[in-house]
Amino acid sequence: MSLFIALSFSQLSTQAADVTKMDRIVAIVDQTVITEQELESRIVSLSAQLKKQGTELPEASILRKQILERLISDALQLQYAAQTGIKVDDTQLDKTLERIAEQNKLTVREFYDALNQDGISVRKFRSDIRNEIIIARLREREVESRVNVSESEIDNYLTTQASTNQNQDEYEISHILIRVPEDAATEDVQKAKAKVDEILSALASGTSFAKVSASFSDAPNALEGGNIGWKQSAQMPALFLDALKAMQKGEVSAALRSPNGFHILKLTDKRGGSSPLIIEQTHARHILIKLSEVMSEKDAKQKMDGIKERLDNGEKFEVLARQFSEDGTASNGGDLGWVNPGDTVPQFEKAMNNLQPNEISEPVLSPFGWHVIQVLERKKQDMSKEAARLKARQEIRARKADEAYQDWIRELRDRAFVELRLEDKF
Repeated sequence: MSLFIALSFSQLSTQAADVTKMDRIVAIVDQTVITEQELESRIVSLSAQLKKQGTELPEASILRKQILERLISDALQLQYAAQTGIKVDDTQLDKTLERIAEQNKLTVREFYDALNQDGISVRKFRSDIRNEIIIARLREREVESRVNVSESEIDNYLTTQASTNQNQDEYEISHILIRVPEDAATEDVQKAKAKVDEILSALASGTSFAKVSASFSDAPNALEGGNIGWKQSAQMPALFLDALKAMQKGEVSAALRSPNGFHILKLTDKRGGSSPLIIEQTHARHILIKLSEVMSEKDAKQKMDGIKERLDNGEKFEVLARQFSEDGTASNGGDLGWVNPGDTVPQFEKAMNNLQPNEISEPVLSPFGWHVIQVLERKKQDMSKEAARLKARQEIRARKADEAYQDWIRELRDRAFVELRLEDKF
């Protein structure tokens, strides 16, 4: 009996140790916590992903710190999204997973089986995708929908392009950022410079740019090797462009100082990119029920469901648009005219692009509220004459949105209570 008790106590002690390790808190982020199990799980999955891409991993302690920072950023955004009413229901999630399966040329069942074979929990995968959708919606609502591009900005862009004769140049680049606030103390600037010197020394000695990025960079894509893909000349700050024009393929720049900190660039490739712009335009109309303090997402959806039912029963779209739509196009029966790619927010454009002429969508949620959309017709249009301004607007908007998003994330972090519990491990 005493032996049995001793064994039981031993087992309980081991189990308790396991539970303690499993539930250990590595960070407190406002109203939530990040556990060691979450951190280890993300390290394993991201490490496998990076190895599959051929990216050299940084030291374990650095990788751990980078991933914890990413988890903190995600946690802050998800909390803010929950507080401000952004949700993704199972129906919306299932549709997204169906598209992912289709992209992999699998049925949903086959896709789930493939996840299980790779040791990935379907439940965890669904949760991760739900969070990605929520963060994407949050970014659209809080940042991208508020980014405006003025006609004068486009004029300046085109003038600069013409004067530098760089309109045909595109660069494939990777980027390392060592963040230093503009008003940083001299001591902090000196520390950053020392870090930059260490980076340049490592690169000069043959360490891969991807590994150095993952080990040192403060940029959001550090763990992906800092690669930011192909960029048009005017999509980049003049500071970057001036350096890139003097570089050869494969070359790494000296440290570049900006108000955000120090930057190091690698030029992977360069090409010219001038061609006529033939785009597909869509003639569409919509009905919008806006969200507000008195109109919740649920109530707006219920109202829109009623409108959709009336449309399905044969009532005229333009009549219901004039009666119910809360958009400026209501008086015109919801007619948006001819819409170009990029003219509308991503959720609206994706739903519109999936419709056949005369087809009416199911209710679609965007940062502005619930829509039903009808495509009237489509046509191919030679936009060569308008291409320069259209392209300029898209490129300026993309650059401003990315900068605004990084600023917004930093502000969110600065306002939050974040306590790290594993600093000794880093």
